Amino acid sequence: MHLVYDYLFTAMWVAWLVYWQLAAANVKQATRIESVLSRAGHLVPLIVAALLLWWPWRMNDFLFDTLVPWGLWMFWVGAAITAGGLLFTVWARVHLGRNWSGVVTLKREHELITSGPYRLVRHPVYTGLLLAFAGTALARDDWRGVVAVVITVAALWRKLRLEEKWLTEQFGEIYTHYRRRVAALIPYLI
Repeated sequence: MHLVYDYLFTAMWVAWLVYWQLAAANVKQATRIESVLSRAGHLVPLIVAALLLWWPWRMNDFLFDTLVPWGLWMFWVGAAITAGGLLFTVWARVHLGRNWSGVVTLKREHELITSGPYRLVRHPVYTGLLLAFAGTALARDDWRGVVAVVITVAALWRKLRLEEKWLTEQFGEIYTHYRRRVAALIPYLI
C-alpha cells in the first residue's frame, strides 16, 4: 500500500503544484508585498510539514508509530479529503483571478472577492490546504502526520493574520463587515 500511497498522493500534489505555477503567470502587479523574512515565517514551516509527510526515511521514533490500527478505509478517506481540499483551493484560485498571489500582497486595483468559496470562508485556499494536509496525514496514519498538520495550521494562521491586517487597512469597514459575516477557515466556526 505504501507504493500506492506514494504514487497517488504524489500525483495529486504534483498536479496541484503544476496548476498553481501555471495559474500564477497572469496576475496583477503588486503595490505592497510582504518581506522575505515574513514570507519565510510561514513558508519554512510549510516545507517542514511537507517533508514530514513525504520524506521516505523510517526510524524507531514515536513519530512513526501508528495512531490507530490501520485500515484500508483510512487510506481512501484520506485520499478523498486530500483531493477535495486541493480542488477547493483551485476553486478559490479561480475566483481570485488576477488578484491571487502566493505571498501576502496588495495588488494594483485590488478587489475584495466574496463570491464562490469566499462566501463560505474568508481564506478558502488555506482551508483547502489544511484539508489536503489532513487527508494526506490521515492516509499515512502516524504521529508525524499529526505534527505536520499542527505545523500547517500554525503557519497558515500566521499568514492569515497578516493578510487580514492588510485587507482591513485596504478595504476598511467593508472588510470588517465581511469578517463579521464570514468565518476565516471553517464555515460558521472559525
